[in-house]
Amino acid sequence: MSMSVGQASNGSVKRKEIYKYEAQWQLYSMNWSIRPDQRFRLALGSFVEEYNNKVQIVRLNEDSAEFQALATVDHPYPTTKIMWIPDSKGNLPDLFATTGDYLRIWRVIDDSEVRQEALLNNNKNSDFCAPLTSFDWNEVDANILGTSSIDTTCTIWGLETGQPIGRVGVPVTGHVKTQLIAHDKEVYDIAFSRAGGGRDMFASVGADGSVRMFDLRHLEHSTIIYEDPNRKSLLRLAWNKQDPNYLATMALDANEVIILDVRVPCTPVARLRNHRSCVNGLAWAPHSSCHLCTAGEDKQALIWDIQQMPRAIEDPILAYQAQGEINQIQWSATQPDWIAICYNNHLEILRV
Repeated sequence: MSMSVGQASNGSVKRKEIYKYEAQWQLYSMNWSIRPDQRFRLALGSFVEEYNNKVQIVRLNEDSAEFQALATVDHPYPTTKIMWIPDSKGNLPDLFATTGDYLRIWRVIDDSEVRQEALLNNNKNSDFCAPLTSFDWNEVDANILGTSSIDTTCTIWGLETGQPIGRVGVPVTGHVKTQLIAHDKEVYDIAFSRAGGGRDMFASVGADGSVRMFDLRHLEHSTIIYEDPNRKSLLRLAWNKQDPNYLATMALDANEVIILDVRVPCTPVARLRNHRSCVNGLAWAPHSSCHLCTAGEDKQALIWDIQQMPRAIEDPILAYQAQGEINQIQWSATQPDWIAICYNNHLEILRV
C-alpha cells in the first residue's frame, strides 16, 4: 500500500491510493457492498456507549474523489457486525443486516432511504434477546444467516426475501431454522465455509477458547478443531475465501493471528506475529488463497503471503500505518485491490 498518487494510462486522470471519510461518531463495524452497480459503497456503524447509535451508508464519488453520506438510520446499541447481502449479480433486494440486541434486516430503497424490514428475536419465550456478538450471511444461499450470541448459542435463520427484483411491496421475513448450544461459554463469532458446496458447513469461536465446526445436515455433533492452550477467549474467525481447508482466528488481547488447517486439527499451521499490540481484525483476500490482511491497536494493517506454509512466515509483504488504532478491516469482494479500515471516527479505503 502506498501513499502515492497513481497516474492513469491516459495520462490525464489521477487515481488516489487512499480515500478518507470522517464520520460524526466513533466507528466500529463496516462492510463493503457486493452489488456490481454499487462500487465503493459501504455501510458504517457507530460506537456510542448510549442507546443512540447510527448506521450510515456512504459511497465514494469517483468524479469528485470524495465520500458522500447517502443515508443514515438510527440503531439503538452499537452494531456488532454489518454485512450486505452476498448478491454479486444484483438480482436480489438491496439488503444489509446488523446485529446488536437483535438481528435486523434493512432494505435500501434508493440512495437516500433505508428502512428496517425485519427485527428477528431468537428467544421464543421473551421479547428480549441475549446480545448478538456477530453473524454471517451464507454466500451460497442468501436465504440463510447464522448469528452468535453471549447465551452460548448459534442460531441459523431462514429468510424470505420476496426475491424477484422490483417487488418492493413484499416484506422480508425470517424464521429460526435451528438453534444449537455451540460452546460452553459466550460465542463471539460465526462463519460459513465454502467446503462441500458451501451451504452447510460453518464454524464458531468463543470464550471457552475453542474453534468448533458444524454441519447443518448433522447438527448432533460438532468437531473441535482448535483449543487455545491457555483457554483464552477467541474473538474472530474467518474462512479462507478460496481454500476452505484454512481458517484464521485470534485470541483476546493477542498480538498474533493463528492459521488453522481443518485437515490437521488442534495444531496451528502458522502464527502471524508482527503486530506490536493486540490484533482487532482479519480478512482473507477474496481472490487469492494465500493472502490475508490483519489490523490492530498498533495502528498497522499488514498483508501476509502464507503460501510458504508450513514453513514459518516471518514478515508481512505489505504494511500500512494508520493514524489511529485500527478496530475493523474489510477486503472488498468485488474490487479485490481495495481494503477498508476504520479507526477513531475515520474510514479509509486503501489500494493494495
